[in-house]
This record gives sequence, structure tokens and C-alpha cells, in this order.
Amino acid sequence: MQEIIVAPNQANQRFDKLLKKLLPQAERGFLYKMLRKKNITLNGKKAQGNEVLALGDHIQFFFSEETFRKFGGQGAYCTDSSLRPYMEAYAALKDISIVYEDTNIIVCNKPAGVLSQKAGEDDNSVNEWLIGYLLRSEQIDAKILASFKPSVCNRLDRNTSGLMLLGKSLSGSQHLSQWIKNRDIRKFYRLFVSGKVTKPFRVKGYLVKEERTNQVRVSDRPLPGSDRIETACEPLQIYGDITYLEVELITGKPHQIRAHLSSLGHPLIGDYKYGRREINDTFRRAYGVESQLLHAYRLEFPLIEEAEYSDVSRAVFYAPEPEIFDTIRKTYKV
Repeated sequence: MQEIIVAPNQANQRFDKLLKKLLPQAERGFLYKMLRKKNITLNGKKAQGNEVLALGDHIQFFFSEETFRKFGGQGAYCTDSSLRPYMEAYAALKDISIVYEDTNIIVCNKPAGVLSQKAGEDDNSVNEWLIGYLLRSEQIDAKILASFKPSVCNRLDRNTSGLMLLGKSLSGSQHLSQWIKNRDIRKFYRLFVSGKVTKPFRVKGYLVKEERTNQVRVSDRPLPGSDRIETACEPLQIYGDITYLEVELITGKPHQIRAHLSSLGHPLIGDYKYGRREINDTFRRAYGVESQLLHAYRLEFPLIEEAEYSDVSRAVFYAPEPEIFDTIRKTYKV
């Protein structure tokens, strides 16, 4: 008989979902059969699988060690080789900095050029860096990773820098995801655009994915498969033929800021996908700019009544703009 005591990162989820994480090679039908036959029990009793687990619950497996390992029990303890990608990512991505950390969440500052989540097998990303950091600081161990993996809760484009939200615990991941989904957390960006923006504005539209070009475009009316978008912009300073803006994402869709401002005649400086080559080439020659000058600058949390999250209730977090932003503000001339 094997027994697992439900840990904080395993609680508050359905029993059958945790079983599938613990025994990933087992078919769901097999798991439910084991439940019916009381070969898997919860707190010593027969279970249906739809129970929501509580901290400290006891899960018993009444089958052989060989069967347990065959269906994935061995993976619950992870081998050193399975942890290597996380430790390598943590070592490689030293420029990621932590702005805020508590028991459940991390707010980090991601440099431009770093993936939020890996796109290929050999990629390093913030996701792997997070797990590597938590392993290195002994906040989690290999056993926990079998049933819960800390992860990023929002994504930034590879070449967008700034604040990201990371869930350390299951509770943290669930709460962050819900706050983001409900638009409770306000997200502000700093950026440079082509042209003069003289007054604040707020615009709406619909974002349509173009599969052929792997781009998005903005429509003023809903189309099949489109997503509604809303963007608020405030000019901070005009420098000749470019404007330094602060943008709030009212909705948060991939490439929303880049496509929305381009559709309004104010593409981001350095954005070769949605912008203007001529001005982008000028900034490449003068400043070495290779991609969009877009930085996730500020996050504003809502009022949160739960005591566990009191430290982030109405909290505001900042990530200083990259050095190139200050250089352009001080030296750019038409």
C-alpha cells in the first residue's frame, strides 16, 4: 500500500484530476475502476473521484509498487535528469529579477528577448526559470512537481520586457488566473510610437487572427473568430515625430497593443511586423533597436478581502523602463 498526504499545492482540486497527475500513464477508466473497487481510497473511504481535496487528506493506493510505478508513480519523485532543464534555465536567465514575492505569487521583471513559455524543446523560458528558482531556493522539491507545476499566469511577447505574474502555489495560480480573467488587475505599458499623439484616447475594435501570416489585424466590426479589444492611451511626451505613450490594456489579447496602434496610424518604433520599415531602420542604425520598444511598466492589484492575499490588496508594482528608453528620450532628434 502506498499513501500520499495532500500538500498545499495539491489541495482545492478534484480528486480525479490529482490522480491523473500522479498516475499519468493510467487510463481514466482504470482509475475509476480502482475507485469503485476501493483499490484507491480517500481518508480510508470509498470515493467517487469528484471530491474536492483538502489539505492533509490521505490518499491510499492498494496495489503493488510495480503497478504504482508502471502508471507513473515513479515519476512522482522525478529523476535528477528531469530537473535539469529547470536548473539550466535558472542559471541561464540571470537577468530576470523578482519585484515581489510571497507564499503564493511572484511578480518578476522579464528582459526583452526572453520567452514567457518555451516554444521548442530546447528553449529556456520564464516558466522553466520559475521552477528552477523554487527548486534552488528549496521552496519546492521534485516530489511536488509530479502533481503541481508552478507557472506563468500571463504572457509577454519574447521582445516585450517588463512585469509578469507567476503562480508559486496552486492557490496563487488559481487566484491570479481569475483576477486576470475578470480584468481585476490593471496592466500598463510604456512604449514609443511613430507620429504625434496629442491627447489621451480610448478605442475599441475586434482582433482577427490571420493564420497564413501569423499576424493579427484590427476590424471595426465583429467577424467570425474575432476577439473584442479595448485599449486606452495617454501621451507622456512628444519627441519630434515620435510619441512616448502609456497604454492600459483594458482587454489583453496577443499583439493587441502593436496591432491596435498600427491600425490607428501610430505603429510601435522597432516593430517590423506591424510597423514602418523606414523609421524602424533609422532607430536600428542610431540606437541598435531590433524589436518593438514595448515595456510592461505597472501592475495595479484590486482590493482583496482574503487575509492570505492582504499584502497585494491594492498593491502597485513597477518595473523601470529599459535603459534604451531613457537614452532615446534624452538624445532623439528628428
